[in-house]
Amino acid sequence: MLVECILYVGDQNKSAAFYSQALGIAPSMEVPGMTEFSISENFKLGLMPEQGIANIICPIMPQPASGSGIPRCELYLKDEAEKMQSIFDRAQTAGAVLISPFEERDWGDTVAYMADLDGHVLALAYSSTK
Repeated sequence: MLVECILYVGDQNKSAAFYSQALGIAPSMEVPGMTEFSISENFKLGLMPEQGIANIICPIMPQPASGSGIPRCELYLKDEAEKMQSIFDRAQTAGAVLISPFEERDWGDTVAYMADLDGHVLALAYSSTK
Protein backbone atom coordinates (compact mmCIF):
# COMPACT_ATOMS: atom_id res chain seq x y z
CA MET A 1 0.00 0.00 0.00
CA LEU A 2 1.18 3.49 -0.84
CA VAL A 3 0.28 6.19 1.68
CA GLU A 4 0.19 9.86 0.75
CA CYS A 5 -0.40 12.62 3.27
CA ILE A 6 -1.48 15.87 1.63
CA LEU A 7 -1.02 19.15 3.48
CA TYR A 8 -3.19 22.09 2.44
CA VAL A 9 -0.87 25.10 2.08
CA GLY A 10 -1.27 28.82 1.52
CA ASP A 11 1.49 29.08 -1.07
CA GLN A 12 2.47 25.92 -2.94
CA ASN A 13 5.78 27.34 -4.20
CA LYS A 14 6.94 28.58 -0.78
CA SER A 15 5.92 25.34 0.92
CA ALA A 16 7.60 23.26 -1.79
CA ALA A 17 10.82 25.24 -1.31
CA PHE A 18 10.55 24.81 2.48
CA TYR A 19 10.08 21.03 2.35
CA SER A 20 12.67 20.59 -0.38
CA GLN A 21 15.24 22.38 1.79
CA ALA A 22 14.14 20.77 5.07
CA LEU A 23 14.00 17.21 3.70
CA GLY A 24 17.07 17.65 1.50
CA ILE A 25 15.27 16.18 -1.52
CA ALA A 26 13.70 17.53 -4.68
CA PRO A 27 10.00 17.00 -5.35
CA SER A 28 9.16 13.78 -7.19
CA MET A 29 6.29 15.62 -8.87
CA GLU A 30 5.59 19.33 -9.22
CA VAL A 31 2.63 20.59 -11.22
CA PRO A 32 0.22 23.47 -10.66
CA GLY A 33 -2.00 22.34 -7.79
CA MET A 34 0.23 19.58 -6.36
CA THR A 35 3.80 19.00 -5.25
CA GLU A 36 4.85 15.56 -4.05
CA PHE A 37 7.91 14.32 -2.18
CA SER A 38 8.75 10.62 -2.08
CA ILE A 39 9.76 10.24 1.56
CA SER A 40 10.12 6.46 1.37
CA GLU A 41 9.10 3.62 -0.92
CA ASN A 42 5.57 3.60 0.50
CA PHE A 43 5.03 7.18 1.69
CA LYS A 44 4.61 10.46 -0.19
CA LEU A 45 4.09 13.94 1.19
CA GLY A 46 1.83 16.10 -0.94
CA LEU A 47 1.36 19.86 -0.89
CA MET A 48 -1.91 21.22 -2.29
CA PRO A 49 -2.96 24.87 -2.35
CA GLU A 50 -5.82 25.64 0.04
CA GLN A 51 -7.84 27.14 -2.78
CA GLY A 52 -7.39 24.04 -4.93
CA ILE A 53 -8.89 21.73 -2.32
CA ALA A 54 -11.56 24.34 -1.48
CA ASN A 55 -12.84 23.96 -5.05
CA ILE A 56 -13.49 20.29 -4.26
CA ILE A 57 -14.69 20.27 -0.64
CA CYS A 58 -16.49 23.60 -0.17
CA PRO A 59 -19.22 24.45 0.74
CA ILE A 60 -19.79 21.10 2.51
CA MET A 61 -16.55 21.57 4.46
CA PRO A 62 -15.12 24.86 5.77
CA GLN A 63 -12.68 26.86 3.64
CA PRO A 64 -9.22 25.43 4.58
CA ALA A 65 -7.66 28.91 4.57
CA SER A 66 -9.85 29.79 7.58
CA GLY A 67 -7.65 27.48 9.66
CA SER A 68 -4.30 28.74 8.38
CA GLY A 69 -1.71 28.90 11.14
CA ILE A 70 -3.76 26.63 13.41
CA PRO A 71 -2.02 23.28 13.95
CA ARG A 72 -4.16 20.92 11.86
CA CYS A 73 -1.74 18.07 11.28
CA GLU A 74 1.40 16.49 12.69
CA LEU A 75 3.89 14.98 10.28
CA TYR A 76 5.89 12.52 12.43
CA LEU A 77 9.12 11.48 10.73
CA LYS A 78 11.35 8.90 12.40
CA ASP A 79 14.82 7.75 11.35
CA GLU A 80 18.38 7.73 12.66
CA ALA A 81 19.40 10.56 15.00
CA GLU A 82 21.89 12.06 12.53
CA LYS A 83 19.29 12.22 9.76
CA MET A 84 16.71 13.83 12.04
CA GLN A 85 19.26 16.38 13.26
CA SER A 86 20.07 17.26 9.63
CA ILE A 87 16.38 17.76 8.81
CA PHE A 88 16.00 19.82 12.01
CA ASP A 89 18.90 22.10 11.04
CA ARG A 90 17.70 22.52 7.44
CA ALA A 91 14.10 23.15 8.55
CA GLN A 92 15.24 25.91 10.90
CA THR A 93 17.24 27.49 8.09
CA ALA A 94 14.16 27.23 5.83
CA GLY A 95 12.01 29.15 8.34
CA ALA A 96 10.46 26.53 10.64
CA VAL A 97 9.34 27.76 14.05
CA LEU A 98 10.83 25.78 16.93
CA ILE A 99 8.14 24.46 19.27
CA SER A 100 10.21 22.07 21.39
CA PRO A 101 13.84 20.94 20.98
CA PHE A 102 14.89 17.31 20.90
CA GLU A 103 13.84 15.68 24.16
CA GLU A 104 13.42 12.09 25.21
CA ARG A 105 9.67 11.48 25.38
CA ASP A 106 7.90 8.98 27.63
CA TRP A 107 6.96 6.74 24.66
CA GLY A 108 10.64 5.96 23.98
CA ASP A 109 11.48 8.37 21.16
CA THR A 110 13.59 11.50 21.23
CA VAL A 111 11.55 14.11 19.36
CA ALA A 112 11.80 17.75 18.33
CA TYR A 113 8.69 19.67 17.32
CA MET A 114 8.60 22.50 14.78
CA ALA A 115 5.95 24.33 12.77
CA ASP A 116 6.16 24.72 9.00
CA LEU A 117 5.16 27.86 7.10
CA ASP A 118 1.44 27.06 7.44
CA GLY A 119 1.48 25.95 11.07
CA HIS A 120 1.53 22.20 10.42
CA VAL A 121 3.53 20.44 13.12
CA LEU A 122 6.70 18.70 11.98
CA ALA A 123 7.88 16.13 14.55
CA LEU A 124 11.39 14.74 14.01
CA ALA A 125 12.05 11.56 15.97
CA TYR A 126 14.58 8.84 16.60
CA SER A 127 14.60 5.92 19.02
CA SER A 128 16.03 6.78 22.40
CA THR A 129 18.95 4.66 23.56
CA LYS A 130 18.59 3.44 27.10
